[in-house]
Amino acid sequence: MAELKIYEVWDAPTRWFHWINVLCVIALAGIGTVILQAGALGIPNDGKILLKTVHVWAGYVFALNLTWRIVWAFIGNRHARWRQLLPGGRGYVGALREYVHAARAGEAPAYLGHNPVGRIAVGILLLLLATMAVTGLVLAGTDIFYPPLGQWIAESISAPGVDPASLQPYAKEMYDATAYDAMRAARKPFALTHVYAFYTLMVMVVVHIGAVVVTEIREGGSLISAMFSGRKVFSRKPRDLDY
Repeated sequence: MAELKIYEVWDAPTRWFHWINVLCVIALAGIGTVILQAGALGIPNDGKILLKTVHVWAGYVFALNLTWRIVWAFIGNRHARWRQLLPGGRGYVGALREYVHAARAGEAPAYLGHNPVGRIAVGILLLLLATMAVTGLVLAGTDIFYPPLGQWIAESISAPGVDPASLQPYAKEMYDATAYDAMRAARKPFALTHVYAFYTLMVMVVVHIGAVVVTEIREGGSLISAMFSGRKVFSRKPRDLDY
């Protein structure tokens, strides 16, 4: 029987990011779905404002957590860094081909960090998360006049004689109609991108969970528990042990 060896892989900041991100995505997806269906659910404007306010505050936590992960990719341990997160780099294409070929044969090599296919998925997920964060911050300003753009938006659309600081969502009598229509037109691409990125992210989350389960079964390594403990367990030498 092969000897099991324990390897330290995911550092604490990486694990904290992962689980905070999970909670944020669940909260944002749930609230966002209700907001999208607010008309069908008969939610009044006051209820929409409350939902959007909670959504924005959860979005701030989400964006700050993602920003921290981007920073940590420069200074964290080797498994947390960009070289181990994203596809590309010297030898990557060869490693990807080798991994896919071996996986098809039922003999996928073990990896401490993300395997070559996993790095593609991580790259897509990070791109979607960043897209959601950026477009969400824009919408926070155009919907309920929250930072970072809210003050500027309020000043640009407030009607003559109306204090921008007093502007309220859905209070069209407080807006300059022409400026408001122009703002909504400029906002539309961000709103559409936010919605479609959300749908794509939900698909990728399902793919991610499925891939983790399949990899755990086929390759071992305590992949799921490692995101809690930080440690992986293998009975064979991981391919990226000496990277």
